[in-house]
Amino acid sequence: MSDHVGVESLPDQLVNKSIQQGFCFNILCVGETGIGKSTLMNTLFNTNFEDREFSHFYSHVNLEARTYELEENNVRLKLTIVSTVGFGDQINKEESYQPIVDYIDAQFEAYLQEELKIKRCLFNYHDSRVHVCLYFIAPTGHSLKTLDLLTMKNLDSKVNIIPLIAKADTISKNELQKFKVKVMSELVSSGVQIYQFPTDDETIARINSSMNAHLPFAVVGSMDEVKVGNKVVKARQYPWGIVEVENESHCDFVKLREMLICTNMEDLREQTHTRHYELYRRCKLEELGFRDVGPENKPVSLQEIYETKRQEFYTERQTKEEEMKQMFVQRVKEKEAMLKEAERELQAKYEHLKRVHQEERLKLDEKRKSLEDEIACFSKKRAASEIFQNQAFVTGGSKKDKDRKK
Repeated sequence: MSDHVGVESLPDQLVNKSIQQGFCFNILCVGETGIGKSTLMNTLFNTNFEDREFSHFYSHVNLEARTYELEENNVRLKLTIVSTVGFGDQINKEESYQPIVDYIDAQFEAYLQEELKIKRCLFNYHDSRVHVCLYFIAPTGHSLKTLDLLTMKNLDSKVNIIPLIAKADTISKNELQKFKVKVMSELVSSGVQIYQFPTDDETIARINSSMNAHLPFAVVGSMDEVKVGNKVVKARQYPWGIVEVENESHCDFVKLREMLICTNMEDLREQTHTRHYELYRRCKLEELGFRDVGPENKPVSLQEIYETKRQEFYTERQTKEEEMKQMFVQRVKEKEAMLKEAERELQAKYEHLKRVHQEERLKLDEKRKSLEDEIACFSKKRAASEIFQNQAFVTGGSKKDKDRKK
């Protein structure tokens, strides 16, 4: 272009629009209770977030999400911190990672459902997808726990993982360096894919390459202010000395803050959308039967796929309806047969009882007739006996008179 048109102002317009909309960033903190997750978040954003102490006696893992509004130089950030409550505290830790996986998938599903709506509101939609997972590793100095490897292996395809060695001031520098090397070798041998800072941008390629070599970051968190010389710094004070949080010779806290917030926050958001969410979206749509190409490797439209699925669903519904009808008719026939059989059994029982009743009635009639005959015979005998007694009485009286006269 020979004259000034104004195309060069497009980046400024984009910046102004982004500042007006504000930004959102979601952090998932995975680690055992008491390992220093909340303290590091407070130190990282230089803010005392509302937090409460959790016990070690939870029967299962819970995820607690809290959202905060931060502002710095008119730039607004909606920060969501998700903590894993009770992680690693159970006796059976076999499926401690499952609630974390379910939570990440639930956020992907919520965004997908919003995206598939007829009236989408993605402009005002609060994106709750997890952009980065800060995995806190206990500073044992030996090796990773099986739970750590299993959890990171199940999360690496769903979220950007940055491993951290928490409370790095509890082990010496030599042990810490050996521990870093051992952790990275175990992650590589186990096939765990952690987040690598991008090196495709020439402006940050050199620093990101050097930072990739420092992974995992050994961090120390503290909001306590200690006076060191003529300045006040955030540090942890011990009887043997002071560990400064922002002193790079003491820990990697400054490196983590630079890489996480100042340099690669937007790349983490982009990787979440273009890599992890797209993978979830593709798998979900493929489960529903959607494809980009047809059986002959020809592009198909969404309308064709919808009509095909609709026809399949309609055919399947008809088949199920026919099966249900046949099943209903079969059951009705079975019920009718059962009723007829029961009716025949009742009729047979009725006839049997009727026959038994008649036989019993005949027996009763015979017994009654026999008793009547016996009663009649007894009456005859009784009458004859009375006659005989009367005759005997008369005869006896006449004999007494004769004897009296004599």
